[in-house]
Amino acid sequence: MVRLSDLTVEQKQVLTDQTIELPSWAFGNSGTRFKVFTTPGTPRNAFEKVDDVAQVQKYTGITPRVSLHIPWDEVDDFSELKVYAEERGITLGNINSNVFQDDDYKFGSLTNANEKCRKKAIDAHLHCIDVMRATGSDTLKIWLGDGTNYPGQDSMWERQERLLDSLKQIYAALDEDQKLLLEYKFFEPAFYHTDVPDWGTALMHVQALGERAVVCLDTGHHAPNTNVEFIVVQLLRAGRLGAFDFNSRFYADDDLMVGAADPFQLFRILNELVSAGAMGADSPVNYMLDQCHNIEGKIEGEIRSALNVQEATAKAVLVDREALKAAQKNNDVLAANQVLMDAFFTDVRPLLAELREEKGMDSDPMRAFKESGYMSRIEEERIGGEQASWGA
Repeated sequence: MVRLSDLTVEQKQVLTDQTIELPSWAFGNSGTRFKVFTTPGTPRNAFEKVDDVAQVQKYTGITPRVSLHIPWDEVDDFSELKVYAEERGITLGNINSNVFQDDDYKFGSLTNANEKCRKKAIDAHLHCIDVMRATGSDTLKIWLGDGTNYPGQDSMWERQERLLDSLKQIYAALDEDQKLLLEYKFFEPAFYHTDVPDWGTALMHVQALGERAVVCLDTGHHAPNTNVEFIVVQLLRAGRLGAFDFNSRFYADDDLMVGAADPFQLFRILNELVSAGAMGADSPVNYMLDQCHNIEGKIEGEIRSALNVQEATAKAVLVDREALKAAQKNNDVLAANQVLMDAFFTDVRPLLAELREEKGMDSDPMRAFKESGYMSRIEEERIGGEQASWGA
């Protein structure tokens, strides 16, 4: 069994420095296009979401930031929300725009041929930049639902030109210490073509914008069986991997708990990130969970997902890099693969339990949270009002 004392200083530092941002919407009600289910104790506003984020941080020790979604998390005074979060040990992270739930965006937002609609979408992002200034966030995250459902519906060429023009206007409005994060997704809600469907399209646009524009990679935003770790390598080589959104899927963008469907893929991805030195405290890559807890407990789901990422990271840290390099140099295919498999099959839970105890935390976050009584309390307190939801 591998113990904490078996790690090198460098290996331990990767685990000690690791942080994962949480999505505010994971704590609200969510579902499918068929039904959004309600859950007792669900937050009714951004402040209560912060309270729940603080619980995940309390028991995992690796989730000190929360990503906000505008207008889902709109409040009267964002500076007040910032102070409220800081008092609970939480930092407000990325600001996510929403230009996919308004009737004006039926045929597109930043790509819309109707200039009035396109300006409305651009203005929505300018508002997000104002929110960034109030919260201290340095990143504007853009995911678009723009696309078409039928061949001939619109000119793909002209949509790309309108998209780039829109992005340039938004990018120009950023402060010098702020950056733009462009996220891609291969389909849904559009079905024939999506305007930012893949990493190549996203990369072309951010390179056209400037140095402070980078790409966000979401695990579930690819066609089935896509080699995601290869894309990680390419974006790292280009210096444009700005964020990685963790989730899990069986079919499409299922947004399930991290590692639920393919823990080996999660390990392979983290292996490349660790190998590239992209997991340190000074890494330009922001790591975040992006998922919806339709039927499972939301706080527990976030705790479990954070732990799954942490476990996969620990396994990646344990890869014998020297042995792997030697096997690769000698074209010893089986030996090289065995190095990875040995690390993947290592039980790192005792090691991580030791790490938590060393920090003065409970060794078993899930058990500790369940025994805290927090869920029972908020189920009693959060009665009345309107529960937070993604509003689909």
